[in-house]
Amino acid sequence: MAALSVPSILKEKKFPFVFAFFLLLILVTFLLISNSHSPIPTVTNLSGSISAATPVPLPSSAAAPPEIPAATAPPPPVAGRVDYQAVQWELCKGVDVDFIPCLDNWKAIKELQSRRHKEHRERHCPDPPPRCLVPLPQGYKAPVPWPKSRDMIWYNNVPHPKLVEYKKDQRWVVKYGNYFVFPGGGTQFKNGVKHYITMIEKMLPEIGFGRKTRIVLDVGCGVASFGGALLDRDVMTMSFAPKDEHEAQIQFALERGIPAYLSVIGTQKLTFPDNSYDVVHCARCRVHWDGDGGQPLLELNRILRPGGYFIWSATPVYRKDDRHKSIWQSMVTLTKSICWSEVAKISAVGANDVGLVIYQKPVTSSCYKSPKEQNPPLCDQSRSNSSWYMPLDSCLVPLADESYTWPSPWPQRLKEKPRTLSEPDADVSYRDDSTHWSALVSEVYLGGLGINWSKLRNVMDMNARHGGFAAALVNLPIWVMNVVPIQEADTLSVIYDRGLIGVYHDWCESFNTYPRTYDLLHSSFLFANLSKRCDIIEVAAEMDRILRPDGYLLVQDTVEMLNKIAPILKSLHWAVKLHQDQFLVGKKGFWRPGILEYTVLLERLYRSYRVGKRSQRILFMFSLDAKRG
Repeated sequence: MAALSVPSILKEKKFPFVFAFFLLLILVTFLLISNSHSPIPTVTNLSGSISAATPVPLPSSAAAPPEIPAATAPPPPVAGRVDYQAVQWELCKGVDVDFIPCLDNWKAIKELQSRRHKEHRERHCPDPPPRCLVPLPQGYKAPVPWPKSRDMIWYNNVPHPKLVEYKKDQRWVVKYGNYFVFPGGGTQFKNGVKHYITMIEKMLPEIGFGRKTRIVLDVGCGVASFGGALLDRDVMTMSFAPKDEHEAQIQFALERGIPAYLSVIGTQKLTFPDNSYDVVHCARCRVHWDGDGGQPLLELNRILRPGGYFIWSATPVYRKDDRHKSIWQSMVTLTKSICWSEVAKISAVGANDVGLVIYQKPVTSSCYKSPKEQNPPLCDQSRSNSSWYMPLDSCLVPLADESYTWPSPWPQRLKEKPRTLSEPDADVSYRDDSTHWSALVSEVYLGGLGINWSKLRNVMDMNARHGGFAAALVNLPIWVMNVVPIQEADTLSVIYDRGLIGVYHDWCESFNTYPRTYDLLHSSFLFANLSKRCDIIEVAAEMDRILRPDGYLLVQDTVEMLNKIAPILKSLHWAVKLHQDQFLVGKKGFWRPGILEYTVLLERLYRSYRVGKRSQRILFMFSLDAKRG
């Protein structure tokens, strides 16, 4: 066989090979250059080509929103930072596809002195935080779109069949081919969740789901069928449960597109502010409300809005054996001591009936006795509203005076000035903040950044302030988890007063959610202060964990900060674009370290060959034109 040479290749017209070879050299050269992670204003898209960001006309209000003073000054910068341009990733070792760093820290859990109060279900964050990536489940694919996802999800995305067998008689979830299907059953939903909700409305018409009642907390929520059904009534339900033997129930909820959060009533407060929920619901939620001097019920009293309702559907309400009668009598004594009124009760009659009781929290403190006689005692007026890593109270949160009024019906309460907004010039700052976000979302976010909003369902605002971003999106078929960082001003009560939901969090630690549960993460001027306290590379690893493949990160920040974030996202093989030196949009792919390199290389070789074939035809036409000339 004759040796190959450039003249012989050209003579035999092996143009596809030539162009494939040269384009492969170009691609390899480009990849080597891109691995240097130089912070440039425009970065690569998924195909590996340089793409200039499309200019976006900004509204006059699109600058930084009105400043909210920070709660505390940040600590000094952390020493010994890793170079942002030299990030190397690997898969987390010894973890499964559902790894949650602060809830799966088995070393810390094994060292606990007690698990009696569910300490092992609480947060135990590793130090330092992990700087690795969680693997994808085998066969993972883009989630079923909303609203179809409320009724069915891909089995391979949450491959946990235990609940199918464990709760088969209650029809929480059913496996059907490649899907999990959710029939709307539950431990207390004997005739279906819709029938159960209708029963509550008949028992207490004043509850006014979707009018008076907008924000609900569902304790021990199962697969969140209660919260999912209330969405039809314009009710936003925060469904929460621990990561326990009820395998992946919160992951089921989030994959369905229903708001949910991992938490437990153990030794620490829930990460919600005082007086925030309109209704709290518990259907056989396995919480001993009268335990430890009633501390679990006192925690519900803390987060329940004055005049709000507690719906308790459980066997002590209607079973008459000695054990259940004893629990019921303890609840009667405890609820009277905190001035809750029993406003409705129904006992089970037939085999398919359930019993439940509805309590109402008082509006003012007038029912409480003098400080010396009151048991449980009143909490100190100067106590902090924040509940981040705070132990449970053994006291009653003082209530408002006689002037307290319930928020306006939904959706009016979204736009009215919240009762808890009491800073100087609050009216002006709140109005300016609302105007800013309305303009920014409508004129820039929805049309100018290349984000396909029609495919989004679960959205998180990582630095929510007054909830303006979520409020501006309220007419889209999405929901927003509003996060108030603990180092920023405490505005979470304002968010709840508006009829929105959220939690406190510290972004130097992992968030209480499963991997691959959010479609879009949004942050506005968060990272500058955050980078003074913790490593942005570790924050990026956490964002990658939370975000679904094909999901988006939308960041508004300074040019300096965006140029630090961009190369880190590039190292994760995300597509990244900068817009107007203010906004960064990153799109996560399916890449995992050591898994897809060969697939990507073969795909690029194939594309190179296709380009070579087209180039051969173009050169042939060019040669004909040259001959004619």
